[in-house]
Amino acid sequence: MDIASLLGLIICFFMILFGIVFGKNGVDFGAIKNFLDAQSAIITFGGAFCAIMLANQMPKFVAGLKSFPMIFKAPALNPVDMIKKIIELSNVARKEGLLSLEEAASDIDDAFLKKGILLIVDGTDPELVRAIMETEMSATEGRHKEKIKFWENVASMGPAWGMIGTLIGLINMLQNMSDAAAIGPSMAVALITTLYGSMLANWIATPCSMKLGVFNDAEMQVKEIMVEGLLSIQAGENPRVIEEKLKSFLAPKDRPTGEDEGGE
Repeated sequence: MDIASLLGLIICFFMILFGIVFGKNGVDFGAIKNFLDAQSAIITFGGAFCAIMLANQMPKFVAGLKSFPMIFKAPALNPVDMIKKIIELSNVARKEGLLSLEEAASDIDDAFLKKGILLIVDGTDPELVRAIMETEMSATEGRHKEKIKFWENVASMGPAWGMIGTLIGLINMLQNMSDAAAIGPSMAVALITTLYGSMLANWIATPCSMKLGVFNDAEMQVKEIMVEGLLSIQAGENPRVIEEKLKSFLAPKDRPTGEDEGGE
């Protein structure tokens, strides 16, 4: 689980709660009820998500909603571990030949890496191997960006529908200026919808799209390491050279050194 996503979500909630219940006169938990309004929630959250539904086909809308839990699941692949794995494969290929990689592929869980190994074992032209793997990378990234765009759109719709709720509240208030009892509730709807819209955008949707983007970049980096590593193995390059090439993908502080290195 990505602990940063969980902590960020929870701490943001308590910061909002802190701002609501703490005042000059101390703690007032009764103030929470002033920020709960069903009409405002329906206008803001219902309006925002229904507008997104209107803009998408139903399967993509449902897929977008289902992508929310993904922010809690960090990519399982680690670039340092992947470099070590590539070096292990390069040592096997150097000692026993490329055909020996077919047996090694049976112990690999990652479908992308296994596909690349099998293409190499089948004697596929290097340029075709690169083309096939980069096409799959592009398709994967495209699917990821659909989810990212979904939450970016939610982030833009939240404040917009909050403003719509504000206008509704103000219109109702101005229509009933003669009724003093109606001014307060109408004004509350006007202000709370703006608050709900900002919370939807800046507490949920925007951070969600950003985190999915971070995960996408991390996965694409590992896949790029796989492609370059496998093509280097196919070209018969020395494992030490392959290692130095792949370490270039990492920041200097993240590069394995000393006993972490896996080359011959």
